[in-house]
Amino acid sequence: MGFIFILVYLAIVLAVIEINVIIFTLTGLEKHIARFQVISMLTGTGFTTGESELIIGHPIRRRVGAFLILFGAFSLAVVISAISSILSDNFRTKEIASIAGFLLLALIILKIPPLQKKIARFFKGELKKNFDLKDLPIRDVLMTNEEDNFLEVPIHQTSHMIGQTLVDKITDNEDINIMFIKRGDIVIRKKRLNTKLQAGDKIVLYGDKELMKDKFEEEIEKAESDE
Repeated sequence: MGFIFILVYLAIVLAVIEINVIIFTLTGLEKHIARFQVISMLTGTGFTTGESELIIGHPIRRRVGAFLILFGAFSLAVVISAISSILSDNFRTKEIASIAGFLLLALIILKIPPLQKKIARFFKGELKKNFDLKDLPIRDVLMTNEEDNFLEVPIHQTSHMIGQTLVDKITDNEDINIMFIKRGDIVIRKKRLNTKLQAGDKIVLYGDKELMKDKFEEEIEKAESDE
């Protein structure tokens, strides 16, 4: 019975992982990142990666993450207790199996696409209603549709834009917002439109992603080829 208990509890842990992966993806996180972060929090390993900021900086993900950390600690205690009592018959296998069945049912329900869309809308509504704008991730505040994107454009040594200003490149009626220019440790914001560009500058833009790619195609291709 002890081995059955461990197998059933393992099924519970796997179901919890999958359910929380779905929840994280519904808040806008990519699936492969969500899975790694869920496992990291559950096991208490690897959560110091840069991607963990995607969890810490999002109010709903923080709450789910806190549950995962606590559940992970509880799971470790349960498994240790089960192994130490492996020869005992004092296991509540039926009760644990019922919990596993419930979680598997919840997982199946959460995979229904229309329900996922409703939950995603609910999360967005909760963010707008219950949290200040400054507490929300940039993605949730500014990326209101699929065409929106942030882009960092590096100015390489042979760029034709060297010596030009962004006023020469972008017109007022184009859906591109110039956030700032990074020049080493200096951030140029106030005079960003009329500053003559230099090699090594990085332009941070927000707007229509396809339009930005077309406008800065040469610089983007050069940056990708240098990687």
